[in-house]
Amino acid sequence: MWETAAQGFAAMGSEARLKVLKCLIRAGQGGLTVGEIRDRTGIPPSTLAHHLKFLAAGGLVEQERAGRSVINRARYDTLENLAQFILSECCADAPKRAANDG
Repeated sequence: MWETAAQGFAAMGSEARLKVLKCLIRAGQGGLTVGEIRDRTGIPPSTLAHHLKFLAAGGLVEQERAGRSVINRARYDTLENLAQFILSECCADAPKRAANDG
């Protein structure tokens, strides 16, 4: 799981890729075409293709050909797994306080 998590977090490692990912999350399961993502983010097509490739390689985005278009969707299962991974040991080493230690 460590390697998968590292790949997923690395794929999110730029402001532009985070912007694309948030855009796809907002779009829901229907996803968006590259043109729709470009219109919503303002990222130029050649740069956008690079960012989508990075996100797909990290398992955060899936791409499906629909005729002449490619539909891009956030992989909610992967995103949930990353969130669970990073939060799984939340507060594990925090000191325990007695109930009356206010």
